[in-house]
Amino acid sequence: MLIHPWDAARDEQEWRGWLTRHDFGHLAVNGAPGEPPWVQPTHFRYDPEPGPFGRVITHLARPNPLWRALETNPTVLLSVIDDYVHVPGHWTAPEGAPAEHGTPTSYYTAVQLRCTAHPVDAAEEKAALLNRQVAHFQPEGGTAAVAPGGAPFGRLLSGIRGLELEVVDVRAKFKYAGNKPQEVQDRVSARLAERAGPGDLRARAHQQRRRTNG
Repeated sequence: MLIHPWDAARDEQEWRGWLTRHDFGHLAVNGAPGEPPWVQPTHFRYDPEPGPFGRVITHLARPNPLWRALETNPTVLLSVIDDYVHVPGHWTAPEGAPAEHGTPTSYYTAVQLRCTAHPVDAAEEKAALLNRQVAHFQPEGGTAAVAPGGAPFGRLLSGIRGLELEVVDVRAKFKYAGNKPQEVQDRVSARLAERAGPGDLRARAHQQRRRTNG
């Protein structure tokens, strides 16, 4: 992922704060010899500790072919992207230029976590991992706790494997045209507010915040 200086995270807290509000991404794993890479969409929970970059927990079905690839190479990439919009070219034309000379572009946030994968197979550890995931997604409760041998989920534990991802590096990109002249940024910001389509207001909020923060 190319990251220009004006798109880079301003500090570690910027990407950490964004990531704690996002919990669905694509897990990319190199394939075993002779196989293509695997990409697995998955919900996950990000924990900022332990380690300098934190860790991710998730789980997958035991028959998932990704496990075989992990045995060959435990280095994986978790890619998370959101707050994306298409910006039409006629919004971005320089002052004094014809509108049709503007360049269409995309705004988005992307955080990529390079991780070392650690499968979790012990029943007690899997149950604890699952309960932590549920606590993240359902803080209000409403689902029975998982316990080995206990109803209603204990008998299902054998059908899954837990996965801990030790984050060893992070690449973060906030692509909101920070290199464009002020008048162009103002015009795009106004148009995003007017259009107010899916993602527009979130993208505009990033643009405004990053301008305010210099």
